[in-house]
Amino acid sequence: MEKFEINILGCGSALPTMKHYPSSQVVNIREKLFMIDCGEGAQLQLRRSRLKFSRLNHVFISHLHGDHCFGLIGLLSTFGMLGRTATMHIYSPKELPALMQPLVDFFCKGMSYRVEFHPFDTRSSSIIYEDRSVTVSTIPLRHRIACAGFLFREKPTPNHIIRDMIDFYAIPTFAINRIKNGEDYTLPDGTIIPNKWLTRPSAPPRSYAYCSDTMYQPELADIVRNVDLLYHEATFAESEAGRAQETFHTTASQAARLAKDADVKRLLIGHYSARYDDESILIKEACEVFPNTVAAKENLCITL
Repeated sequence: MEKFEINILGCGSALPTMKHYPSSQVVNIREKLFMIDCGEGAQLQLRRSRLKFSRLNHVFISHLHGDHCFGLIGLLSTFGMLGRTATMHIYSPKELPALMQPLVDFFCKGMSYRVEFHPFDTRSSSIIYEDRSVTVSTIPLRHRIACAGFLFREKPTPNHIIRDMIDFYAIPTFAINRIKNGEDYTLPDGTIIPNKWLTRPSAPPRSYAYCSDTMYQPELADIVRNVDLLYHEATFAESEAGRAQETFHTTASQAARLAKDADVKRLLIGHYSARYDDESILIKEACEVFPNTVAAKENLCITL
């Protein structure tokens, strides 16, 4: 099975702590790297994760709070010093290009590569990236400023050929691709060989949903339903539910409730408030509602 991994670079919230870096993740799909959010220190964590800088060509910024984007100019500057030539694509709310371009012009003069911005509308869901193996769509979220999550969906792959059957029926090479894509094969005497005799199903496509800073939104269940892994912020414990609502954040149990309602396979929580020296209270509250919950931590790698 091709690689589909989520690498946690940072899972803290706005106030710095000695325990966690601000929000940043890297999704590795078939050795293509996609960064989600870029808080301070993201490039240091990228080094520690042993992910190759050269494979990172796309950065997705959920919203313009500093703990999700203050690391971006440093990352772009470092790539310039490394002699990068490939274009860097940045997907973000519409305000980011006007803020970032002067910084790029000032700090990254003579840069050897181009930065291309792709603004998106946070109010609706739309596909903002697509290649041969994956689509990335936005997830409208409710925070104090315009904010969106991201849904990575792997595209279905063709069936696997059963080589012994292909050889048995002496099927020519030119017919293989059509058989992989579901066609039956007709022998020269007119006999039809069913596709199910010649192939076995490929692995089902995988999916990952990233829900950044947001208040609890039960309606998100329809968007993230059945995903293999849901990352959802869990800034507060239930004892701080009032504070969560006031600041447009979510409690651990609310994140778990969404995972349960959406029938996701696994829940990953993060974006912990600096008030918690020990996040065990958050993971405990989430697991009471949705047992298959994992707590994010720096340099954690989850394979789908």
